[in-house]
Amino acid sequence: MGPSFDDGTSLYNFVVRDGNGVKGMVDSGLTTVPAAYTQPPRERIDKESARKHEQPPIDLSRLDGPEHDEVAVEIVRAAETLGFFQVINHGVPVDLLESLKDTAHKFFGLPPEQKAVYRSEVSPTPLVKYGTSFVPEKEKALEWKDYISLQYVNDAEALQHWPIEIRIEKYLHGFCFLGMLHLRTSIMMVRKLLEVLMLNLGMKLVDPKIDALIDKKMVNMNFYPTCLNPELTVGVGRHSDMGTLTVLLQDRIGGLYVKIEEDMKYGKKGEWVEIPPTSGALVINVGDMLQVLSNKRYKSAEHRVRTTNIASRVSIPIFTIPKLTEKIAPLPHLVEKDRIAHYREFTFVDYMKNFFGNAHEGKKSLDFAKNVDSS
Repeated sequence: MGPSFDDGTSLYNFVVRDGNGVKGMVDSGLTTVPAAYTQPPRERIDKESARKHEQPPIDLSRLDGPEHDEVAVEIVRAAETLGFFQVINHGVPVDLLESLKDTAHKFFGLPPEQKAVYRSEVSPTPLVKYGTSFVPEKEKALEWKDYISLQYVNDAEALQHWPIEIRIEKYLHGFCFLGMLHLRTSIMMVRKLLEVLMLNLGMKLVDPKIDALIDKKMVNMNFYPTCLNPELTVGVGRHSDMGTLTVLLQDRIGGLYVKIEEDMKYGKKGEWVEIPPTSGALVINVGDMLQVLSNKRYKSAEHRVRTTNIASRVSIPIFTIPKLTEKIAPLPHLVEKDRIAHYREFTFVDYMKNFFGNAHEGKKSLDFAKNVDSS
């Protein structure tokens, strides 16, 4: 007799504690969305009412030529308005991106027991965590998502600890470490973007702060199983990213929605816009740390992900985050110019603990850093 998904405890044990995930629940023959996954009406995503964000992707190859300044302006403008933008000619081979999506599907297609060995309670390494939802023990409604999170310290650690199914995959005419190759090429792009954004804030490119802001890297593979009633669920709830910059690989199905913070050409404050999948493009979004450092100039946008009844889908974000011991605060010369510091100084590890200690709730995580004297 299979588990009862009408019983909250039985569902939690099957999906979370036993490591079967949402996919295991769906594969068991699920016929209705369990109450534990049914979102309150205000959290549901109305696909039909959301418009698509029609901003063309930014061509990063132009950064290396006579149009550098023009492209830099485009990058800064995107960071100051929506906080999200797409890039093409980014230096990451497109066929590598396609192979990486195939790898993600293959990993989540493994038997549950092979994935469950990486649950946080039993994982043989702190660098790899397999799980479901975000913080399921604290969520009122669970997210329709399974994931594996891979921390990157160096090549040797990744080769030793990352799952073999992710480490080694056939690519072109041989085998390589797809996740690591994607990470390396993406970080080169992140550095270029960060240099543009920090230079605009008045920082020198040789400033060690830039290296400290992307000291740690995490590659996630997210899996969103087909959902019978996607209008009742969310793949990821409303949140902003805690780090510096995020690089997201979408698949052809898409489902990423971003909240507009200020009236702009592509929508009004409070509206949600979809970031449509674009062949060969990567999605870049500003993280909380850049919003803090820029004293609110750059927008760490609230975003969420819908589910679909079309097919199971994957997304692969790379999160770049500061050194755990890094002191984060608005840049002093910006505070002097603005005559107010919107955020207090804090150590990044404390911010991270707060972020992972609570369920997704929009941009509430930034309240941890808010300066009580800021209006």
